Amino acid sequence: MRILVTGGCGFIGSNFIRYILQHYKPAYVTNVDALTYAGNLANLDGVVEEHGERYEFFKADIANADQMDELMTEHQFYAVINFAAESHVDRSINSPLNFIHTNVIGTSVLLDCARRHGVQRFVQISTDEVYGSLGATGKFTEQSPLDPSSPYSASKAGADLLVLASYRTYGQEVLVTRCSNNYGPYQFPEKLIPLMIIKAIRDEPLPVYGDGRNVRDWIHVTDHCAAIVAALFEGKPGAIYNFGGNGEMVNIDVVKTILDKLGKPHSLISFVTDRLGHDRRYAIDSSLSQQELNWKPRRDFKEGLDETIQWYIDNQSWWQPLLERTGRY
Repeated sequence: MRILVTGGCGFIGSNFIRYILQHYKPAYVTNVDALTYAGNLANLDGVVEEHGERYEFFKADIANADQMDELMTEHQFYAVINFAAESHVDRSINSPLNFIHTNVIGTSVLLDCARRHGVQRFVQISTDEVYGSLGATGKFTEQSPLDPSSPYSASKAGADLLVLASYRTYGQEVLVTRCSNNYGPYQFPEKLIPLMIIKAIRDEPLPVYGDGRNVRDWIHVTDHCAAIVAALFEGKPGAIYNFGGNGEMVNIDVVKTILDKLGKPHSLISFVTDRLGHDRRYAIDSSLSQQELNWKPRRDFKEGLDETIQWYIDNQSWWQPLLERTGRY
């Protein structure tokens, strides 16, 4: 069984490749990544040595139909799992066209190629951000209306609709998964948790948007990977599955927890102008996934956060070159 993973050099994609190769020995993985700023081959160091011919890498842009057609002609894939995406909200506000190219056009190209080449399953990795913002109570379900607030979430919502339309129009065996905020090893330093950890390690000001009272539901990336595998093998065609970590926390409390763990003063916190269209609260109802996929999150957020902080302490040789290469974080 060979699986095509797109965006496999990114944070969640690379963790997924490690997870499925470790837990499903019959699986072969082809990783496609354009290696844009957040794609990092170092995220998969040691995978070839550990898994040999069960893993291969192919540098390509998923929006390039010729490259995708060539790849799907070379291999008969059981499934495509589409992680490839521009994913940072701030960047989408400044450069929305890049997000349309990868997230919408790229998904459309992949769907078309997969259908023509007889790929059995197509799993679209999406986000809870397509639902917009919640008030003080309630959780997003699979029936929640789409109400994206940023060019990023709008592009992901558009891609999701293309995927679901392929099921309705062509009978293509597709699934959409929507997940709350991930954290864990190999996350690019621009995201909240690694950004705050690295700045605290370096005794730099920690920029916190607005009043810091935005709420996010956190899920460890390994729990997310297990959920995707469950959807891949057990999910119903045409279905949407939400994955949450039962780890709701106010952003400022996350930042203070990181500082406390590192023994750094709260005076490093620097409140900055809020992000445009900043969603106030996300929370995911995962009951459908638990019922139909026999999945549930297993990692406690505070314990997982402690482990993640330690990982960034122990792996400065991983993130320091990223800061030098990109010139920002």
